[in-house]
Amino acid sequence: MQNASTLPRPAAHDLDAVSAAPPQAGGAFNIEMLHVGAQVLRVGRQPGLGRGVPLLLFNGIGGNIELLAPLARALPEREVITFDIPGVGHSLMPKRPYRLDTIIELACGVLDHFGHKTCDVLGISWGGGAAQEFAHTAPDRCRRLILCATATGVFMVPARPSVLLKMATPRRYISRSYIKQISGDIYGGDFRANPGAAAQFFGHVKWQSKLGYYLQIAAMTGWTSIHWLHRLNQPTLVMAGNDDPLIPLINARLMNRLIPNSELKVFDCGHLFLLTRMQESVSAIREFLQRP
Repeated sequence: MQNASTLPRPAAHDLDAVSAAPPQAGGAFNIEMLHVGAQVLRVGRQPGLGRGVPLLLFNGIGGNIELLAPLARALPEREVITFDIPGVGHSLMPKRPYRLDTIIELACGVLDHFGHKTCDVLGISWGGGAAQEFAHTAPDRCRRLILCATATGVFMVPARPSVLLKMATPRRYISRSYIKQISGDIYGGDFRANPGAAAQFFGHVKWQSKLGYYLQIAAMTGWTSIHWLHRLNQPTLVMAGNDDPLIPLINARLMNRLIPNSELKVFDCGHLFLLTRMQESVSAIREFLQRP
């Protein structure tokens, strides 16, 4: 395989497999470095045991493929696809700042690479905004939508300023002592009583740079879905924790009211219920996706 840095830049939407790594590199995922247009992405794919449409995952801010491996392993029957956002994990730094529509173009390019015209989409926190944008701008490619611990962007009920200040820095991904100190404040739920658990969950974070983190924040600056959520046609499952300091529960209730064909599932937990309430979360996801 050629190294990514030696490849000529392809035309937009051209795709080349740059390199591959064994499944162990991403836990549940086979890992590839793909050239999607001018961007080199680190992409993870769990082949799955069934033949249904794939599940495309959009991760939270600063999160990389490894954070989603437990969720993929809990859904062995599903083909699961995800990728590190440019400048995050091991995806190369983008040439310039980007917006959410760029992430959607990259996601469509990844789906094209694997030969998929449609998929189910799940977005977590920051990735929930990307998932909403995907369903809105590429509706023919999105069969069903799952929104986890997320909101409608700039027009939402925000977290307390003290929580937002802690999220404004990537320090929690860099310092294990710091994440133990603040995890209960920003994630709530089980982390209030066991703050050390966050260091375990984030042990697989592949840190790249502060610039990549801030570019991801900037990509959603000024973005909102509140004025078009009522036009989404996809069946939608909204999932939230009742003790989420980062995305207060009222935001999930608002999305549930705005999206016509949606339902709400609330967990007795905080922001990271997909990790701390995995069995219950996966059960709800599987039941929703397997409906006729």
